[in-house]
Amino acid sequence: MAEQDPTTGLTQALVAAWQAGHTISALPWGGALADAPAAYAVQEAVGHAMGWFPPGPARHWKSGGANRQVVLTHAPLPPAGVRSSPAEYADMQFHTIGIEAEIALRLGQAVSPAQAAALTPDTAGMFVDAMAVSIEIVDSRWAEGGAAPALLRLADLQSHGALVLGEWVPYAARDWAAQRCVARIGQREPVLRTGTHPLADPAWLLPTWLQHATRNGATVAAGTVVTTGSWVGLLPAARGEAVEVEFDGVGRASLTL
Repeated sequence: MAEQDPTTGLTQALVAAWQAGHTISALPWGGALADAPAAYAVQEAVGHAMGWFPPGPARHWKSGGANRQVVLTHAPLPPAGVRSSPAEYADMQFHTIGIEAEIALRLGQAVSPAQAAALTPDTAGMFVDAMAVSIEIVDSRWAEGGAAPALLRLADLQSHGALVLGEWVPYAARDWAAQRCVARIGQREPVLRTGTHPLADPAWLLPTWLQHATRNGATVAAGTVVTTGSWVGLLPAARGEAVEVEFDGVGRASLTL
C-alpha cells in the first residue's frame, strides 16, 4: 500500500482542528512541509475542504513580513471572520488571542496575472482605490502557537483568526513615516506608535502579494482586500475585552472579543 502524502495528513489534521474548534500539536508534523509552496498548497486544500472560497482568488487576504529583506508571506482569509467595525466575536472560537493594528488596502479594479507580473512598488498603488483601518485577531490551530515551525504557521493561514475592517476612505500616498497609530485593549495603557510599519509603506507589498494571488493564472477581482502588516507588533488580548485601533487621518476600527 502506498504511503499517504504527509501534506494530505496535515490538511486533514488542520481541517479537523478548524471543525472542532480545538488546537493540535505541531510535533507530529514538523517534517511534513518541504518548502513554502507546500505550505501554500495546504492552505488551499484546507480552504477547499472547509468550503471557504468560491473558484478563483479569495476576496480577503493578509500579507506581509518583518522587513523588506525577508520573503513576504500571504494567506487567504475565511469570510465568516471578516466583519465591519464595530464587530462582535462572542460567537467565534479562539485560543491564544493576539491583536495587530493594520492598514487594509482595497483594489479598485481587477488585476490579471500579466498586470501583476509587471507591477513595481512604485506603480502598484494605481490599482488601489481605498484604505481602511483594520484589526487582525491572530490565533493558531497549533497548540504551540507562535512557537510552531514557520512553515506550519504558514500552512495554518499564517496564524489568522479574524479581521475587522473600519470605514473605507479614498487611498492616497501619505507620509507613512509620520503616521501615528494608537491601539487600546481593555483597561490597559494605550499603545502608541509612529512610523512603525515594517515595510515603511503598506503598498510596498502589493506586487509580491498580487503575483502570489495570480500565480495559478486567475485574475484578482476588483474589491479584493489585503491587510499589510502590524504597526504595533502582536498585542495580547482576552475574551470580553474591547479593542479599538485608530490611525490619525485614516480612521478607526473596534471590536469586542
